[in-house]
Amino acid sequence: MTVTDARPAPKSPAAAVPPVPLAVRARDVLISEWIKLRSVRSTYWTLLVAVVTPIGLSALVAVTLANAPGHGPALDPLLPGVLSQEYAVLAVGVLGVLTFSAEFSTGLVRTTFTAVPRRRAVLAAKAAVLGAVTLAAGEVVAFVSFGLVQAVLSGKHLGVSLSRPGVPGAVLASGLILFVVATMGLGLGAIVRHTAGGIAALVGLIVLPVILALLPPPWGARVSRFTLVEAARQVTALHPATNLFAPGLSLLVLLAWPALTLLAAALLMTRRDI
Repeated sequence: MTVTDARPAPKSPAAAVPPVPLAVRARDVLISEWIKLRSVRSTYWTLLVAVVTPIGLSALVAVTLANAPGHGPALDPLLPGVLSQEYAVLAVGVLGVLTFSAEFSTGLVRTTFTAVPRRRAVLAAKAAVLGAVTLAAGEVVAFVSFGLVQAVLSGKHLGVSLSRPGVPGAVLASGLILFVVATMGLGLGAIVRHTAGGIAALVGLIVLPVILALLPPPWGARVSRFTLVEAARQVTALHPATNLFAPGLSLLVLLAWPALTLLAAALLMTRRDI
């Protein structure tokens, strides 16, 4: 007589572990990228420069314009804040490039892709974390600069209030500039995988279209509509230019630059070994 063991066979370890929900995996990747971003000292210095510099410059430009003789009624009261943001874009652009290129230079990217094999998920998490930080910083700069500039210009009866039609949207759009350039830098850092090359590519993408906009008519005007600089000025102007796209279309052009850069990065990342 044969005695058989009636106990069920033990389950394999793989079968006993339930799959991790997608939301939990996404949260873990986001937390990981947030820790990476805030644990680097250069992040804080870069954001400090990107916030303090445009705020101080906006007040200085406002004082200069308010005391300039013959400024006339054509003075755009939002111009000082917009001009000051242009001096902060390089700082956040470098931060965006470093967010990915630093991992390639140190070799940490191998560990990252081993822990998270879906490379596009890594790119999306980096873009979400960096985008949220730079968007918040940009909006702080936009509204603080607006308050300082209008306080200066109001002494010359040139300022505007936030309740004036068109002003809230222009100020909010001004806060997008840092977000746009930072995420562009992130995409270029993933494409080039080298810090110096990524920064050079970022400067080229910003400056080269502006140079092409100097072509003879009508090509110069047609090209300028699609440049990052002119699109940013159009959506942040109290009186938009008539020879460019409307502010709504210019906003789409502004957001298309980082979107296309990140799309190219997502396509290239899956076709490379590392």
